[in-house]
Amino acid sequence: MSDVKAKAPQVRVSGIGQIKKKELIPFTRQTASMLNAGMSILVSISTLEEQCTHPGFRTVLRTLRESIESGSPFSDGLRHFPKIFDDMYVNMVAAGEKSGQFAPVLKRLAVMLDSSARLVRKVKSAMTYPVVIMSLALLIAGGLVTFVVPVFAEMFSGFGKALPAPTQFLVNISTFVSARWPFLIGGTVVFVFGFRKWLSTPQGRYTFDKYILKMPVFGILMQKVSVARFCRLFAQMLTSGVPILDAMQVVAKSMGNKVIEGSILSARSGIEQGNTLSSSLEGKPSLPLLMVRMIAAGEKSGRIDEMLESIADTYDDEVETTLATLTSLMEPFLMVFLGVVIGGIAIAMFLPIFMLGSVVSG
Repeated sequence: MSDVKAKAPQVRVSGIGQIKKKELIPFTRQTASMLNAGMSILVSISTLEEQCTHPGFRTVLRTLRESIESGSPFSDGLRHFPKIFDDMYVNMVAAGEKSGQFAPVLKRLAVMLDSSARLVRKVKSAMTYPVVIMSLALLIAGGLVTFVVPVFAEMFSGFGKALPAPTQFLVNISTFVSARWPFLIGGTVVFVFGFRKWLSTPQGRYTFDKYILKMPVFGILMQKVSVARFCRLFAQMLTSGVPILDAMQVVAKSMGNKVIEGSILSARSGIEQGNTLSSSLEGKPSLPLLMVRMIAAGEKSGRIDEMLESIADTYDDEVETTLATLTSLMEPFLMVFLGVVIGGIAIAMFLPIFMLGSVVSG
């Protein structure tokens, strides 16, 4: 890539994950504000370093300040921390430095990062509720089967009459789990480890991402999230002056889905051969036709960056609508799930007690 220089030596910093989540957006926004106010980049970074309370991020700011003081561009200092400032961030900053639009680029970066983080929070929030409820239900069911059902089974053993089918089925499950729980736990650990290992391979990751996109409802949701992210990142990089081939290379790696990443890289190859962006994207099953048609319209009008932003806003709205619909539909489904699992276990345990009268009279 034309923008990317040789890899700078990485500087080890503690709490990288927390820095990226909590510090990156305010750092970008505050730096842009100080540059807009007429402060130099060196003074801006020095000011932020003095005010920083996170020890790990203070190390980052000190390294950036020392890099600037040595005469290196700001973007070169960012390359020391690839886990905090990814290729997209560094390339946009480098393009802003070259074009003289440093402050506007940082401002656009802050807005874009904030928008992406807000969308991720909404998706996680919508997915957390059903996962927590179902996990609690399975945990309660496991506790009942392991600890409560054996007590009832021992009590029912002196009935002298065959147990109802649901109760007998529950007792059989309890006996099986009680006798083989070490193997079940070991098998689960091996399965999880093996699945993670498979997922870390290129073929495994591609297969898993392809399956995710084919899932009903959730697949469409993930596609819309990825398309919104692609359009917003791509628009911001083009507006900041990043060459289109470099922008597509960087944006493809930011998708989080290998199938969509492959489609974008394939489209990049088409652009290298002289095709337009829309014609290169057309025919990719992982990308919606609506997006391609809107990009084609943007190319004809010569306002491709504005059209990409409009597409991103459209798909952001669709994601929010889909999440709201999913949340409203999930609540009755979870109630039914809880009723079937927990209620079914309770009924199966108490069914012989309801038959106690016939057993005694018999």
